[in-house]
Amino acid sequence: MKLFVGLGNPGAKYAGNRHNVGFMAVDQIADAHGFGPWRSKFQGVTSEGRLGTEKVILLKPETFMNKSGQAVGEAVRFFKLDPTDVTVFHDEIDLAPAKLRVKQGGGHAGHNGLRSLHVHIGDTYQRVRIGVGHPGHKDAVPTYVLKDFAKADQDWLADLLQGIADGAISLAEGDTGRFQNAVALRLNPPRPSTGTKSPKPSPEPEPKTETEVDDRSALQKLIDKFK
Repeated sequence: MKLFVGLGNPGAKYAGNRHNVGFMAVDQIADAHGFGPWRSKFQGVTSEGRLGTEKVILLKPETFMNKSGQAVGEAVRFFKLDPTDVTVFHDEIDLAPAKLRVKQGGGHAGHNGLRSLHVHIGDTYQRVRIGVGHPGHKDAVPTYVLKDFAKADQDWLADLLQGIADGAISLAEGDTGRFQNAVALRLNPPRPSTGTKSPKPSPEPEPKTETEVDDRSALQKLIDKFK
């Protein structure tokens, strides 16, 4: 069994925030793979389903971001999971928009949701880091991540979320390379082949003109010359 956790803040006012892209990711997986209805559990909401050969629980904590670890800790203990069975989807300001990376273990880099997870389940869980860009100054980060994605972001965001859903089975089965390839294919689909160029048609040859035969007699030629 795997536990996929999307990080975010509960409530309609936060739904479109950059900080809520983790919620968006697990919602997309649930919709694309026919997961069950969302039910209140573990200080959050959960949905159950299968991704390939793996049973997967999706979890969206409703404790607000800085206490996300409470909900995740409850779920891990209930299902007797190892932290390495947990994959967390979260916003990442140190990655450019539309970039995505998978990382196993490591620090929290100041992310309050990850900081809380470290307290409750340790730091060995897997993360799917979803790039949202940086506002340019660290003091602007809280305001930046609590704002909605811009209209200009909507196209790449839709493709990225669909790519996450496309690759979810590979992620659940431990093939992170194939998962990241699925996302990349959605963001940068191959261009359709144009085939070989047709050769330019050769110019039509100039029509040959028949050479006129001069059958005049020598005397006639002489007379014509002095006309």
